[in-house]
Amino acid sequence: MLAAIRNAAVCAGIAACAAVAPIAPASAHVNDNVAPEFTGIDKWLNSEPLTLAQLRGKVVLVDFWTFACGNCVNTLPAVKSWNQKYKDKGLVVVGVHTPEFPFEQDTNNVKRAIERFGITYPVAQDNRYATWAAYGNQYWPAFYLIDKHGRVAYTHFGEGDYAQTEAAIGKLLAEH
Repeated sequence: MLAAIRNAAVCAGIAACAAVAPIAPASAHVNDNVAPEFTGIDKWLNSEPLTLAQLRGKVVLVDFWTFACGNCVNTLPAVKSWNQKYKDKGLVVVGVHTPEFPFEQDTNNVKRAIERFGITYPVAQDNRYATWAAYGNQYWPAFYLIDKHGRVAYTHFGEGDYAQTEAAIGKLLAEH
C-alpha cells in the first residue's frame, strides 16, 4: 500500500512539474543582475559548502531541480554532459534541489536520487526555499547561468533549447 501511495505521489509530482514548468523562451542577454548568493542551504552533497563569491572567475550553472519532477529528470543528461565537457574549462554546475513534496526533503532520499542519476556535481539542498526565493524562481527545472563577474547572464525555464544553453555556456567561458 505504501508503495502505491509513493508511486501516486511521484506521478502527481511529475504532472505538477509539467504544469508548473512550461517551456519558456530563454533570454540570452547579459544584464547587470548580480546573482544572489546560495542561502539557507540545509546540506551540501557532493561538495563542501560553496559560495558564489568563491566561484568568481568561473561560469556557474545553477540548476533548480527536484528528483520527483519528470521535467527535471529529463534535463539531467544535458546538465551532466555540460558538467563533464566544461568542468575543466571553468564551468561549475550547482544543482539546487528544492523539494515540491515532503518526501523530497529527506536528505537520504536526495542522496539516493543523486546516486541513481549519476550526479557528480555539487547539490545544495534548499528545503526552506531560501535560495529559490533569492532568485525569485518559480519553475522546475530552471537554469541560471552566472558569468565570471557574478551576474546572471542567461536563464532558461523548462526542458529544451539545450543547444542554445550550451552555446551560452561556451560564450561565457570564452569571455575574459
